[in-house]
Amino acid sequence: MGKRKVEEFLPDECHRRYCCVHCRAHLANHDELISKADFTPATITYSVNISCGRAEERFLLTGLHAVADIFCSSCKTTLGWKYEHAFEASQKYKEGKFIIELAHMVKDNGWD
Repeated sequence: MGKRKVEEFLPDECHRRYCCVHCRAHLANHDELISKADFTPATITYSVNISCGRAEERFLLTGLHAVADIFCSSCKTTLGWKYEHAFEASQKYKEGKFIIELAHMVKDNGWD
């Protein structure tokens, strides 16, 4: 039987954080969110409790990218994707960023 990854927790000082809507595992601090608008998906620079699949080339709205599906490490739900490589120079800023569909995130802790 394979080893189960130990769930990581964001510090209590994270006044606003996002969690997996399915299992409530911590995913990201609001400060790591790049796209602050309320639209789907959310672009995040750093995340916890995320596993990446194998990168594959996909033609997206902004061109050809190598992306990997990302999953919640706790419940294995597909959350979105990670940009591994951008083929166009104007899209290089996306490399290493996580895209999480808002339908898979819930706000937690301090959202008054």
